[in-house]
Amino acid sequence: MGKITVETCHIEGLKVITPAVFGDERGYFMETYNYNDYKAAGIDMEFVQDNQSSSRKGVLRGLHFQINYPQDKLVRVVSGEVFDVAVDLREGSPTYGQWYGVLLSAENKKQFFIPKNFAHGFIVLSDYAEFAYKCTDFYHPNDEGGLAYNDPDIGVEWPIPEGMELILSDKDQKWESFKEYTANRSKKD
Repeated sequence: MGKITVETCHIEGLKVITPAVFGDERGYFMETYNYNDYKAAGIDMEFVQDNQSSSRKGVLRGLHFQINYPQDKLVRVVSGEVFDVAVDLREGSPTYGQWYGVLLSAENKKQFFIPKNFAHGFIVLSDYAEFAYKCTDFYHPNDEGGLAYNDPDIGVEWPIPEGMELILSDKDQKWESFKEYTANRSKKD
């Protein structure tokens, strides 16, 4: 039982995972995480915290990252549908500053593995969504960083339907641009 299908992306380290789902007229069963299956897929780490959030249609969260305590994340949608995005912040990476997005939903049951040193965000496309994720480090509120979701240098193609009103937190409206992030990083080195 179990077993997962793993899709690699054009950005090294990102993986889209589809678990085996066993269904009949009663409903379905699936393993959302099995250490042995994920280890065999190259995701061999200890997850130390599980988080879950709920959001309504039009909520855009991101693009977030932890500065000194980066986290690997395994994300999925329990209810509804989101477009999930990761941006490569690994200095020296050939895909530095590039993004990848995937549609995650309760229906497709896909998961998205995002390694350390990526910014992460999502937009809710359904009326309501519950988003769940595992992390390899604890959340440190004073260690949070972010990038502007609409930075033209990153160029995320958010699938925003015509007429959808975006709902962002105050901090998500104020994150720095990718150019500012890069300039500030080089000042620290």
